[in-house]
Amino acid sequence: MPEVWDLVKDTPLAAAAKDNLTGPIALGPGMAARLQYMDKEGIDYQAINVNAWGYNADRALARDLIQLQNEKIAQAVAAHPDRFVGMATLALQHPDLAAEQLDFAVRKLGMRGAAIGGSIEGQEAADRKFDPFWAKAEELGVMLFVHPQQAPGTTQNARLQGRGGLGNTIGNPLETTVFLSHLIFEGTLDRFPGLKVCGAHAGGYLASYTGRSDALCGRGGANGDDCRALKRKPSEYFRSQLYIDSMIFREDGLRHLVAEVGADRIFYGTDYPFDWPVGIDFIVNARSLTDTQKEAILGGNLVKLLNIKA
Repeated sequence: MPEVWDLVKDTPLAAAAKDNLTGPIALGPGMAARLQYMDKEGIDYQAINVNAWGYNADRALARDLIQLQNEKIAQAVAAHPDRFVGMATLALQHPDLAAEQLDFAVRKLGMRGAAIGGSIEGQEAADRKFDPFWAKAEELGVMLFVHPQQAPGTTQNARLQGRGGLGNTIGNPLETTVFLSHLIFEGTLDRFPGLKVCGAHAGGYLASYTGRSDALCGRGGANGDDCRALKRKPSEYFRSQLYIDSMIFREDGLRHLVAEVGADRIFYGTDYPFDWPVGIDFIVNARSLTDTQKEAILGGNLVKLLNIKA
């Protein structure tokens, strides 16, 4: 379950817990390693999910695969209800089936939302064929977490070959940027104003560069026509329906994101079990944030949105 949001209920206690543990922590599979990591980092809860994959599976296989995955997530949560909440996985390539799976996961398995990919076998999730799924997510009022998917033009762009792992370093944030931009400009967020969507890896590049999208809407011609069909300026969707995680790595980047989208739109994330250099100290020691903003990012926002009983 490699992608998580993390929730820290009490920053001073979390910091103390972290200080009391020393030595290397193994990142990897297994509940023991996960719990050790959480204790080391001062994390009270994780919202756990499986990165979206298997979007090429036929309907029968997709039904069985998703059922197994969601049952296992629910079992992990049931074994440690004081440490985990679950986010469902879905067969988004079959939108009506995905809607059924989300409904069952939330109503029967107690999931707090779902994780989906940034594209579906080359298709954009803003395509109208996916509207039945978006309608169900809006009906249930749950959060959707979007993680990059391997896709031509973003993570698999031929120009991103070579050193630096650019398919990941650049391509993953680009995939999220494209996904969110289509949701805005194709009108998905307007058609379903109750949607709540979180973009992984600080929302890609979009959250920190919405000024360009807004500037586009101030121009004439066809691009201006695209914008006039929207109910809001592109940047304003980050103040209403869109959220991001805190995977920006530097305080100056975090300060900018808070200025752009607001501290109430950001969740602390780690990308566990991948060893990115993150930790709650990144938030706790941020001189640009107030204590109230730190508490919101470290847990307060998710307590409300995922209905976690603190």
